[in-house]
Amino acid sequence: MKEVAHNLYEYEEEFRNTLATVDEKGKRVWIYPKKPSGYYHRLRIIVTTVLLAIFFFLPFVQLNGRPFMLFNIFERRFIFFGQVFWPQDFFLLALTLITLFVFVILFTVVFGRLWCGWACPQTLFMEMVFRKIEYWIEGDANAQRRLKAAPWSTEKIVKKGVKQFLFVLISVIISHTTMAYLIGIDQVKEIITQPPTAHLAGFIGLIVFTAIFYGVFAWFREQACIAVCPYGRLQGVLLVKDSIVVAYDWLRGEPRGKLKKHQTTLAEKQGDCIDCKLCVHVCPTGIDIRHGTQLECVNCTACMDACDDVMTKIHKPKGLIRYSSFNAISEDTQKLFTGRVAGYSVVLIALISLLSYFVFTRADIETTLLKVPGTLYTKTEDGQITNLYSIEFVNKTFDDIQLEIRVERPTQATFMKIGDPNILVPKEGILKGMVMVKLPEEVINSMKTEIVLGVYSEGKKIEIAKAKFIGPIVRPRPDQNN
Repeated sequence: MKEVAHNLYEYEEEFRNTLATVDEKGKRVWIYPKKPSGYYHRLRIIVTTVLLAIFFFLPFVQLNGRPFMLFNIFERRFIFFGQVFWPQDFFLLALTLITLFVFVILFTVVFGRLWCGWACPQTLFMEMVFRKIEYWIEGDANAQRRLKAAPWSTEKIVKKGVKQFLFVLISVIISHTTMAYLIGIDQVKEIITQPPTAHLAGFIGLIVFTAIFYGVFAWFREQACIAVCPYGRLQGVLLVKDSIVVAYDWLRGEPRGKLKKHQTTLAEKQGDCIDCKLCVHVCPTGIDIRHGTQLECVNCTACMDACDDVMTKIHKPKGLIRYSSFNAISEDTQKLFTGRVAGYSVVLIALISLLSYFVFTRADIETTLLKVPGTLYTKTEDGQITNLYSIEFVNKTFDDIQLEIRVERPTQATFMKIGDPNILVPKEGILKGMVMVKLPEEVINSMKTEIVLGVYSEGKKIEIAKAKFIGPIVRPRPDQNN
């Protein structure tokens, strides 16, 4: 029975060869989606309000006078939850990106493009901010089409002008907030309050960001999801038949049939879909979800709300278009935890554990000890062998740290800092210097002996530094050959 019902639904493969936003000549087709409403849309408004509030408020949050989150790619300084990270922590960034990538794979395999519809900044700003302004000023889809086709008049100039002004204004706000994540809110305030020439690079950056955001949300729009976003392309290889997506129940909906004006019930062999095409009219990317999962679908749930409203009016159960999977519809079984999901989960847990270990065991001071290039060793009058090293301390904290260096191995070695013996590493800074290590010749048993220096702060060892000590070639004494 299921196979018979499934065969009733024949996919129109032609849709896969075209885009709803491009005509036969390759010209852009402007999308005018119908204004969405319904249960899921109201939930998305709540989620969007929370996420945008976090986005705009977070740059103002500070911990001990410093940003709570900062992504300063220009100075290669990052702050996450009050903890500063430097280029020396690059391996942590690499491990974080790998972990994030595995998480994206796992999340997509299970929940499809849920992120795109509910949390992606492109969708949130486009559909819940800029599109709302458009509906407020120009009206619903049909009103927007009429306004575009109408000759220029005072009403049209005012509406178009006010809309574009608000678009630019919001783009300015978004660009300033984005810049605050990159350079800090205090720097952004300085750029705003001082002449552009005082912070020319920052001023140009704000102009560029504003132009990009305005261009994306006022003109490029859904093309960012269809043609640019790599995540949309990834879903083609990540989604499986058990992935949760916005899906049309073809078993229940097919064969489609029209419902006449005064008709109250559907024909006996007619499916629940009355081919009203509201799911198409409300889609912000212009697709027909009844063709199945498509890369243009951002899972915004607009079609779900539109279809549920129609089902209510014709006295049919809701959920003809719903969150489901191919297997859940075709086989009436929903299996989320599959072998693939289990494998990805194990890898993700391992990566998170490894990342957590490195983060929590990360030293506040990173010490680098290197032999000065071009130098070998020097022999003193008292029989000591000396090596010259360059030493560098990176302070990853927000406080100045006083350090003390002790030789851990070999115990016969002595340490001396050239120049100022005081080792005070400035906050969020780097201290470089030269040190000399002496070792008695009789304890040297190879050309390269490993030395270990302990770095102490307030009597507590916080770091160790290792290097090779170069000494003379040790020749065996004649009595050692016997």
